[in-house]
Amino acid sequence: MFLLLIVIHEFGHFIAAKICKVRVNEFAVGFGPSLFKKKIGETTYALKLVPLGGYCAMEGEDEESADDRAFCKKSPVKRLFIVANGAIFNLILGLIIVGISLSIGSGDLLGTTTVAKFEETAVSSQHGLEVGDKIIKVGSRRVFTDRDLLYTFTNVENGELDLVVKRNGEKVALENVKFATEEVDGINVVKLDFWLLGEKKTFLNLVEHTFTTTFSYCRIVWFSFIDLISGKYGISAMSGPVGITATVGAAAKQNLLNILPIMALITVNLGIFNLFPLPALDGGRIMFILFEIITRKPVAQKYEGLVHTIGLVLLLALMIIITGKDIIALFVG
Repeated sequence: MFLLLIVIHEFGHFIAAKICKVRVNEFAVGFGPSLFKKKIGETTYALKLVPLGGYCAMEGEDEESADDRAFCKKSPVKRLFIVANGAIFNLILGLIIVGISLSIGSGDLLGTTTVAKFEETAVSSQHGLEVGDKIIKVGSRRVFTDRDLLYTFTNVENGELDLVVKRNGEKVALENVKFATEEVDGINVVKLDFWLLGEKKTFLNLVEHTFTTTFSYCRIVWFSFIDLISGKYGISAMSGPVGITATVGAAAKQNLLNILPIMALITVNLGIFNLFPLPALDGGRIMFILFEIITRKPVAQKYEGLVHTIGLVLLLALMIIITGKDIIALFVG
């Protein structure tokens, strides 16, 4: 799964480079020693031993080059397109996976944010929430899908939430709606004490839900990042490849189709996170290109390279810490 998602990302860069007539020296699937290598035209295509990613090596991408078809010789707009297209391909793949998941993996119904019925021991029904209420806002955040709702219901202090619902066509504000909570992996999670209304599938609402769910995943990635840097979640809430593999494995044991929404979230995460303006990421490169477009003067490549190198070291350090945490978690349960 990791191989597919990362290769799709690199393929996005590859396609954009070819469109912009940039020389691609090598396109590789995997890392390490080559198992297979073939040069077609100007590009060497390689299959590597370690199936955990890949890369698209363009002429003049990280160094100066006299080649007229080098990446560094292209206009800022073309370079921007090439750099951003990896993330764009991840988002397109996420949209496709979400569509497949909703089509074949959710029965005959699609989820909504409307309360259908309450559990017998429901607490929220005693604090203003009613059957038929369509939840449109939790705290300060708008809610568009059932996935938005589930995310906003995590790590809630005292199990109390301010909600805005649509009731009989009118917006109604409900303050301090109480829910029972439980602790999961050190995070306080609201126990949903009501069922959400299902919507019968049609072609039109399936298309609509595909786009709104993908958009919801994008928002969840963004809000997760905001919540991390604001301190709502600590490093214990983060997972690397080891933790993700454990989660995917657990989901697959229940039902192979459970992998699809996780896969969609990961590829959207990969796309959105890569666009963040952080050194070593595509978003960091985009920031330098935008600076060049605005000032009409590029940053010296040695300085840009230094910034990306420092960013890469910090990202690798974070990855080592998170991977260590995930490995410890496997042994201690």
